[in-house]
Amino acid sequence: MFWNKEKKETSEMNWHHLNSIEQLSEIKEESKTQPVLIYKHSTRCSISGMALDRLERSWSKELESVKTYYLDLISYREISNAVAEEFSVYHESPQVILVKDEKAVFDASHMAISSSIIEQYTS
Repeated sequence: MFWNKEKKETSEMNWHHLNSIEQLSEIKEESKTQPVLIYKHSTRCSISGMALDRLERSWSKELESVKTYYLDLISYREISNAVAEEFSVYHESPQVILVKDEKAVFDASHMAISSSIIEQYTS
């Protein structure tokens, strides 16, 4: 929250581009051994850019075990639709979906996207 003055050591996010539907099977397989985060980004939306920037700036060392995927949903709309269907998550933009053990365990959109909340679902 805004009033929480506790500073966590930040970490660089290592984005993997999600640009083929076949990668969804890889993501499900990877999620068996580590949490996987998908960020659905609209390159035409300033709120999406703001949410992405906020997520990257607050990404902490505690989240280094999370594999992160970036999906440009304007260029890859069919993949965005497949993600929504595969993980039974209603499509929103911007949106994060956290996958563990082949299932979406958390999703958030717009200003509800928060690294501290994601961290709660990774352990």
